[in-house]
Amino acid sequence: MSAAISSSEDYTPGQRYSIMVSAMLGYILDFYDVLIFPFLLPAIQRSMSLSLTEVGSLQALTLFGSAIGGALFGVIADRLGRKTSLQLTIALFSVAAIISAFAWNYWSLAVLRLITGIGLGGEYGVGMVLFNEAWKKGSRGLGAAALQGCAVIASSTASIVGIWLIATFSDEWSWRIGLLSGGVPILLIIFIRFFMPESKIWLEYEAQRKAGQATTEARTRTLPLADIFRNGLARQTVIAFVWLMSYMLCYYSVVSFIPTLLLRDMHTPGDVVRTTAVLLSVVSGICYLANGFFNDRAGRRFGALVPALFWVGSLVGMAVWGGQLYAGSKTEWPMFWLYIGFGIGNVALGVTGVWISELYPVNLRATAVSTFYMGGRGLGSIAPVIVPLAAAHFGGSLLNGMVAVALPAATVFVIASLLLPETLGRDLSAKGFKVDTEAAPTMKTVSVSGV
Repeated sequence: MSAAISSSEDYTPGQRYSIMVSAMLGYILDFYDVLIFPFLLPAIQRSMSLSLTEVGSLQALTLFGSAIGGALFGVIADRLGRKTSLQLTIALFSVAAIISAFAWNYWSLAVLRLITGIGLGGEYGVGMVLFNEAWKKGSRGLGAAALQGCAVIASSTASIVGIWLIATFSDEWSWRIGLLSGGVPILLIIFIRFFMPESKIWLEYEAQRKAGQATTEARTRTLPLADIFRNGLARQTVIAFVWLMSYMLCYYSVVSFIPTLLLRDMHTPGDVVRTTAVLLSVVSGICYLANGFFNDRAGRRFGALVPALFWVGSLVGMAVWGGQLYAGSKTEWPMFWLYIGFGIGNVALGVTGVWISELYPVNLRATAVSTFYMGGRGLGSIAPVIVPLAAAHFGGSLLNGMVAVALPAATVFVIASLLLPETLGRDLSAKGFKVDTEAAPTMKTVSVSGV
């Protein structure tokens, strides 16, 4: 069998950075589309005379579509290549976003947002896997954290553009221009086509498979997703999916409601909330990079557990001191520090893409990352439904409802982080990859040739 290709030596710096730029831009533009849409929903509702249920379903369809797209484009990336899948997923969500700007009624917009979501679902996982396979393994965690930290750029841009559109244009034009801007990623396809290389690890694997040398081919003929449960992978697959689902549930349980909590229920001045949110973005960006630096040295489990402890601490603090109102000083206001602490906990997301990439062999890697991330986001989106139910159970207290859902989810995330095997320094090549089953001593360690 031919020697394994080294992702840290066989790429030129230009090739590696073209992959980094492609993944960053793809993720920023992907997340931008998701985040600008809520700003446009009131204008869509008024211009199309929609009910609240219809408006809510448009966002739900986008998230549902992303779960489908995660699985679909992950499989395509493992079968046809990372570069091909990345171009297809960007083309689909860009074209659907552009056409959705010309929707004429609820049903046309609903179908187009579903298709947009399917395209969005594949971009993150495929881009993250390609990056991890090309980047130097000694700085893989820092690079992945930098990619994930691009969410701060996407969030800020979506907020600025969304508010500007609403203030500048009529209801009819503001949402159409906003959706049209979601089609900008189509230009990224040109860059990917001419400047970004295919994963050399995947090319090596594919060459071995076609030559009959790679025995990693364990594809089911009926259901491709079943492969991530086969040959000793079932336990880590279940844990990894629960791990990401619990993250998303905790995250959405707080971020979806904290503006309402602070502004409506706690009557906090708008400028205080805005200043806190901006400061949180800065702190989060710094913490993403710091956490990535340390999880390249202390391990992937470190990169998940340390931020998660901030989560648990801030949520317990919210339950005890979170009800105190703002009294004129941010530094003396408990919720200011608790909100910042929760934001620091959010940076645990920066380790998810690299850890899952290192848990699976080349022929299943994109399927696993895309399916877990987008499936977890899809299931985590139930938070806007169950938090109000929990709040009603606690006498209408939104704060108690948020904590009641988020704290158990954070606890599950901590437990799952302890159960997943450590993968720091793992060789991702087709020849060098091994499935580590340290968390399951009854299972054999399986080399990629047995997957």
